[in-house]
Amino acid sequence: MAAAVANGVKKEQIRPNKCAVISVPTNPMVTPLLTDLYQFTMAYSYWKAGKHDERAVFDLYFRKNPFGGEYTIFAGLEECIKFIAHFKLTEDEIAFIRSSLPPTCEGAFYDYLRGINCSDVEIYSIPEGSVVFPKVPLMRIEGPIAVVQLLETAFVNLINYASLVTTNAARHRFVAGKSKLLLEFGLRRAQGPDGGISASKYCYMGGFDATSNVAAGKLFGIPLRGTHSHAFVSSFLSPDEITDKSLKHHDGSSVCKDFVSLVKTWLNKLKGSRILGGIFSETNQSELAAFTSYGLAFPGSFLALVDTYDVMRSGVPNFCAVALALNDLGYRAVGIRLDSGDLAYQSCEARKFFQTIEKEFGVSGFGKMSITASNDLNEETLDALNKQGHEVDSFGIGTHLVTCYAQPALGVVFKLVEINNQPRIKLSEDVTKVSIPCKKRCFRLYGKEGYPLVDIMAGENEPPPKVGERILCRHPFSESKRAYVVPQRVEELLKCFWPGSSDKKREDLPPLKEIRERCIKQLEQMRPDHMRKLNPTPYKVSVSAKLYDFIHFLWLNEAPVGELQ
Repeated sequence: MAAAVANGVKKEQIRPNKCAVISVPTNPMVTPLLTDLYQFTMAYSYWKAGKHDERAVFDLYFRKNPFGGEYTIFAGLEECIKFIAHFKLTEDEIAFIRSSLPPTCEGAFYDYLRGINCSDVEIYSIPEGSVVFPKVPLMRIEGPIAVVQLLETAFVNLINYASLVTTNAARHRFVAGKSKLLLEFGLRRAQGPDGGISASKYCYMGGFDATSNVAAGKLFGIPLRGTHSHAFVSSFLSPDEITDKSLKHHDGSSVCKDFVSLVKTWLNKLKGSRILGGIFSETNQSELAAFTSYGLAFPGSFLALVDTYDVMRSGVPNFCAVALALNDLGYRAVGIRLDSGDLAYQSCEARKFFQTIEKEFGVSGFGKMSITASNDLNEETLDALNKQGHEVDSFGIGTHLVTCYAQPALGVVFKLVEINNQPRIKLSEDVTKVSIPCKKRCFRLYGKEGYPLVDIMAGENEPPPKVGERILCRHPFSESKRAYVVPQRVEELLKCFWPGSSDKKREDLPPLKEIRERCIKQLEQMRPDHMRKLNPTPYKVSVSAKLYDFIHFLWLNEAPVGELQ
């Protein structure tokens, strides 16, 4: 709030209709200058022509689902609302715009810029975390055309990557399965700090359980997870380096004065095992020292990276020796992380090793020790591991997840659909790029089994679909594609998230955990054939019969008629 006041933002701008105060954008770079130059050149042209206050309606949507799938998760809405809640050009920003535009631009235009805010803008949106589909407006933005144009680039930027990476996370969750723990490890490979922070937030929204990103943990309350690197293991030379060898029992009743010796005793017991002795002989002592030191530092959350030297001949036995020593003192180790090699085979062998220890030494629960896998994992790798069979409990996924390696952009667009109550259409020789005109209401129709059947767009003044009443749903551009639907439930998709100066009730912005829960619930409601990885069934997006007729009337009316010579 203090930051908002410092920037000259009036309280009523950030508290429309006396709703709760909206905080500033997460990224301080999200300002009115986060836009393309042509937005300001158009704003000047609108102002010069006296059109700047004309009431316009824009739809924000996308044309094709990403990653070869048939669904997308909508994300980024909260940041858009934060942006407009604090939209106000400072004197420095106006001075920069003046220096960037031609000197012929009239000075009064900059006075106009000083006065603009989003108090007369209305935003209707599908709730964040929803499953969405091409052509259906994710957001409908209404307001003075010059002001709304100045929002366009920032909105598209804030929605595009957020929705893309949330969808990517949801797809990884779907392949991994509900029971697996998914950890986002992508900060170091993300496209800059904002790419890393955004990825952590939206991967959590899409179904991941935790992140390694400490800044994101603080900003968004996302659970943090992490262990140590290979550098930590290789930094030790021998157990002799450990000076403080004592460790207090978990219940505080006693102190083990030489934890290092206890670890070595257990390692010798493992070597002497009739079953385990044949798997390894002498383990790497520097690795043993590193694990012992880490166990002393974190006895209640000991998780070790076991592939620095050799997983089964050194890493796993060394880990087990430390874990068993901790068990003697009342602690329970977490497990291991595998970061290279044949993850399916190694996880199965490690599981057998753990189970043998539980059986031979009577250590309850040791066979269920957690196994985490990392190493450039992606959707295809997870699918392959499932087909091979594995014993991995959690996956740490980074590069392919946060960079959206399989597809770099979603392709969100922002199109004018109405001005001064006059519907507008954007035509193209490519029918997929033809916009759907006029201010619309959007509905999701559900069938008897509870699955969504179709999303339908209708003109704002058309009667909404009713439960139990048959409605004709038409493909927007293909005359032969049509179907009758008798919905068992009707959900209106667009809700008011920024009422501007109107008296409409504004929807609250829920906390991240609630959005995440909504996302998971929405995905569970989808029909399995829409969700499958191979040849998913396209979800149907339609328009009402009346809107279909109007689209084609406007199309013929606006398209130039050719003349043959």
